[in-house]
Amino acid sequence: MHIGNLDLGQQPIFLAPMEDITDPSFRYLCKKFGADVMYTEFISSDGLIRDGAKSLKKLDIFDYERPMGIQLYGHIVESMVEATHRAVTAAPDIIDINYGCPVRKIANRGAGAGMLANIPLMMEMTRAIVEASPIPVTVKTRLGWDEQQKIIVEVAEQLQDQGITALTIHGRTRAQMYKGKADWTSIGEVKQNPRMGIPIIGNGDITNPVEAKEAFDRYGVDGIMIGRAAVGKPWLFKHIKHYLQTGELLPEPTVSEKVDMARMQFEKSLKFKEGPVGIYEMRRHFSNYFKGLPHFKEMRMKLLTSLNVDEILSLLEQIRDIYGEERPEVNGGFWDRD
Repeated sequence: MHIGNLDLGQQPIFLAPMEDITDPSFRYLCKKFGADVMYTEFISSDGLIRDGAKSLKKLDIFDYERPMGIQLYGHIVESMVEATHRAVTAAPDIIDINYGCPVRKIANRGAGAGMLANIPLMMEMTRAIVEASPIPVTVKTRLGWDEQQKIIVEVAEQLQDQGITALTIHGRTRAQMYKGKADWTSIGEVKQNPRMGIPIIGNGDITNPVEAKEAFDRYGVDGIMIGRAAVGKPWLFKHIKHYLQTGELLPEPTVSEKVDMARMQFEKSLKFKEGPVGIYEMRRHFSNYFKGLPHFKEMRMKLLTSLNVDEILSLLEQIRDIYGEERPEVNGGFWDRD
């Protein structure tokens, strides 16, 4: 699969951009376990062009992470074009446009998935960004606004006509948010459309190696994107790749191995974030790293409420001492659904 001049090999696996999640500490672990392409947290065009400190910080990219994309969202063409110029100065490999975020405060003002309610503006914005960017431009979007307006086949054709080099489709409508089952049949229809010549990346409900293989084999997508299913489970990329190559399912990591990963991510989070933010933003990861452990409620509460670094590190070692080489099964051995 290629995005512009980037050769991503066969069946690449992408890490989805997620606010307050895909920071450098989490990306480090995902890359270590085989994520082929990653993105920064998504960035507001308004925040970037106003030199917002949080937006500017998200532009940080490290060479070991490449290929890396920066994802932008906004509802004003001129602002998105200016934000593209600023993002390019960070030397990403890809500029991705977010037409998929369903969060109300974003979509209701016409950004993210809100663009699905204004297709002419979506196409105008896409063309303007493609013309402004010296590097490949891709798009991530959804099937449509709601069940009555699943327009992704037509939208995909139009986006391709604007010059994008790849398209990621989340198999839900904006109205679904993250509920219900992702509709991979619609993603497959886009991929099988003879008019489509750009790579199609599928996203939604891929939580284990078997589902990943089905996405490639049954729906023919060029790549898959993993989002929430990887939170607290960065080894998922390695397990999927191993299964695609060998047909063998690797065992769940031991609790001791998970402690090593969680500790590494936590230490990097403290390095990259100022003040207690590095602790706050690790909490959802901690919760997922140790999901399924028996008799864990009291220790979990301590882990998710402490603001003392030494105490958190001590708690991690206590978890290792108590659970050691156990491999707790979650959902019958697979991971929680995206």
